[in-house]
Amino acid sequence: MSWKKWAAAAEAGPWAFFKRLFWFLIGVSILMGLAAYVMGWFRDAAQVARDELGPRTLLKRYEWFKDAAAQLDARQASIKVYEARFEGLKKSYEGAPRPKWGREDREQANLWEQELAGVKASYNALAAEYNAAMAKINWAFANVGELPRGADKALPREFRVYQGE
Repeated sequence: MSWKKWAAAAEAGPWAFFKRLFWFLIGVSILMGLAAYVMGWFRDAAQVARDELGPRTLLKRYEWFKDAAAQLDARQASIKVYEARFEGLKKSYEGAPRPKWGREDREQANLWEQELAGVKASYNALAAEYNAAMAKINWAFANVGELPRGADKALPREFRVYQGE
């Protein structure tokens, strides 16, 4: 907008000048608002990237995966121990129906079955959480070519979920 137009508006009267000034300020405000919105959007995107891909966050996620993998391994070992105990008890009563077992052994077998079911349910829940988290795209440290210093093998991509018995 040239000065001649402003001067012509001022000569036409104060109302024409303020009308032109009003629309000029509205236009500038809209442009500044759009620029601020776009800059805010980029600032938010940068903040999200910093929060999700920052070293501190990646370290916490890596540590969670290591802890979860260790817990899943421990639960698998516990499941094997319970199954071995139960098989040993079954072998001691080989051929005899369960009602013919001693009362203490039936109670113990029932207790081990309940505990085994609890460990399996706990394993399933943690394995499902692990698998869902591993399926997300921002877990690059689980890839073999992108391991952190000191790591010698990649975390498993997925743990098998138990199907019950």
